[in-house]
Amino acid sequence: MTQATAMRRRHRFNSRMTRIVLLISFLLFFCRFVYSAVGAWHHHQDKQQIQQISQTIEPTTTER
Repeated sequence: MTQATAMRRRHRFNSRMTRIVLLISFLLFFCRFVYSAVGAWHHHQDKQQIQQISQTIEPTTTER
């Protein structure tokens, strides 16, 4: 009987640790996704701004 309760306790501990590890992994994945999404958005905005600047500069140089 004591061996069965020890196994039950060990199983409960293993499943709890598994859930904790999975939760931490998910949080790291989610934070990494948010970080990369913000970086990609800033990069996209910078790229659009550079294109707008180059389009406004080009017509003035071709008019001369």
